[in-house]
Amino acid sequence: MSERTMERTPVLPAAAVERIRTSVDRGIEAMKRRDSVGRGTAVTKVRMVDGLTCRVEDGAWSLTVDMPGRAGGNDAGPNPGVIGRGALGSCLAIAYGLWAARRGVPIDSLEVEVQADYDVRGQYGLDENIPVAYSEIRYVVSVRSDAPEHEVLAALEDAEAHCVYLKIFTEPQRVCREVRFEGASR
Repeated sequence: MSERTMERTPVLPAAAVERIRTSVDRGIEAMKRRDSVGRGTAVTKVRMVDGLTCRVEDGAWSLTVDMPGRAGGNDAGPNPGVIGRGALGSCLAIAYGLWAARRGVPIDSLEVEVQADYDVRGQYGLDENIPVAYSEIRYVVSVRSDAPEHEVLAALEDAEAHCVYLKIFTEPQRVCREVRFEGASR
């Protein structure tokens, strides 16, 4: 765990545990009354803006994603791999926090390190035997808590059983493409 993380005050102290648990319980009760409360469609737009540089927009949020200069990009932002690994790591960390709060487990510090093995020769079509995707993904969870180890582990296990991006990375998802031609591109 990084020194920066170790020096901080507890990331999930008793007051935060109660606030999160209250919010989650309220949401669960609303979904029990009306299941449509929990359903929706998230829409994120990605627009190519300069070479390989992309602008990602989702509601009020906006960020830049790019490739490094050595790969033809402008180095204007993190590459998609960083965003993907960050999505997995942050989703795990948030799920750990939610489930720790639901179980009343305080967390002093928590860090998720995501490691991914890759071979870009597959991405560039140089060898059909090399996968385009990562060959393996691992994550290391570093946690500090005054709670008994078995309580922390139970919260982590609950979180992993319900972590959206862990499921996206480990279970096949249906992905559908639609192409819309605009203007003179035809």
